[in-house]
Amino acid sequence: MRTVSPLLAQLPNALTIFRLALIPPFAAFILASHGGRTWWAGSLFLIAGITDQVDGFLARRWHVESRFGKFADPLADRLMIGTAVVLEWHAGRLPWAALAIPLRDLLLLTVTPSMLAHGYRFEVNLVGKAATWLLFLGVGCSVVTHPSTQWPLWIFWAGFGLAVVSLLLYGRKARKEVLA
Repeated sequence: MRTVSPLLAQLPNALTIFRLALIPPFAAFILASHGGRTWWAGSLFLIAGITDQVDGFLARRWHVESRFGKFADPLADRLMIGTAVVLEWHAGRLPWAALAIPLRDLLLLTVTPSMLAHGYRFEVNLVGKAATWLLFLGVGCSVVTHPSTQWPLWIFWAGFGLAVVSLLLYGRKARKEVLA
């Protein structure tokens, strides 16, 4: 049962659309920077991370979860993080192995519609959420720190490891639900 007005009920999806709209200026700031370090892009990335948490929280709390939100929210996360990883890799701030993150996301985006059609119930798991938080934090800190700073990479690699684990968990769940 919805607990807010119809206008306010649209706020979580509006925040998701806003997060998608942040991607082009974020990319422009990174590309215009010297070596991938920019507080402007870092600020946009922080805003994207915060709105990711807020929109999901509000949708669940207000009972206004929607099919659009269930699709667009993780898509916005994947596109923002993927864009950041590719641009930070291009700037020499992340190793080539980091490109596995956008490749994983591309794989998930291509197979999920087929899996949904075959009865898979897509639900974000806690490991996937933790991976997203750590990836946002690690990549976001990479964007604003000096290139020689190592601690953002430690956070990134922790998120990377959790992203791999979450992919394996999604695969196991899909095998049980679709292939069984």
